[in-house]
Amino acid sequence: MRRIFMKKILVTGANGFLGLHLVNLLLQRGYPVTAVARGECRLPIPPSAQFVYYDADITNDFLLQHILEKETPHTIVHAAAMTQADECQLNQAECEAINVRATAQLLLSAEQYSQYFIYISTDFVFDGEKGDYAEEDAQNPVNWYGFTKVQAESIAATSEIPFAIVRTCLVYGPPAPQLGTKKARSNIITWVKESLEAGKKIKVVSDQWRTPTYVADLATGILLLIEKEATGVFHISGKDKCTPYEMALQTAAVCQLDAALIEKVDVAVFSQPAKRPPKTGFNISKAQKELGYAPVSFEEGLRLTCASL
Repeated sequence: MRRIFMKKILVTGANGFLGLHLVNLLLQRGYPVTAVARGECRLPIPPSAQFVYYDADITNDFLLQHILEKETPHTIVHAAAMTQADECQLNQAECEAINVRATAQLLLSAEQYSQYFIYISTDFVFDGEKGDYAEEDAQNPVNWYGFTKVQAESIAATSEIPFAIVRTCLVYGPPAPQLGTKKARSNIITWVKESLEAGKKIKVVSDQWRTPTYVADLATGILLLIEKEATGVFHISGKDKCTPYEMALQTAAVCQLDAALIEKVDVAVFSQPAKRPPKTGFNISKAQKELGYAPVSFEEGLRLTCASL
């Protein structure tokens, strides 16, 4: 019988919300995975021929190059980043080192040892004045986080090997399979649910629009890219537009919690170091047509999330 050799995939940011789901999905599909992240591996998977984990700081250029030289992955999914907008605004040098310089150094090594590079980006590359953004729309970030992601996208676009840039938007969902909820990073749905269960009153903005993305859909979209080795920029998000306030109300309804604890507010109520784009959200028709990407509705994603919490 002819043996089928699967492409080895290296994932940076493997301990992150997306990274955990993506690594789990890739292993399920039979791909050998090299996972790179800071600290102890958060997925309880023993090392094997299919899975190797490296505790590594992505700003350590020599260590990353050594890992790529040793593992020679076919594909790199660069998901590691500093992503909290306020933290990025307050720590701009650190943010630039992680989001920009580390991306440039990783790409240099990728061009030497790998054959395909996927960079994970964000809706915050846009100013939020238009909404329903297509891949070719002009970038105009309103905060430092978005600015560094624009810079990193520009670096990825210089790649001498085939590359794809994935922009996504407001990712939500349950913890990764096999991962205890206590170790899971909070997202808007888990925050609302936990707050309401504790009887806490929360303020949620109603003047920002997004296309929230179910994390399993995002992981599947990246898998589709890997399988097709598609190149270019792709918007991979949910298909429904809603405000965080609407998301909170729906969470309360699905989880049968007290919606009266949710206060509808405008963003002006909050004093935040980083400005947020008011209206982003994506046109995902390119990913649907070229990749066969088919995200669930927000209602379905919410039910799947709450059922896993």
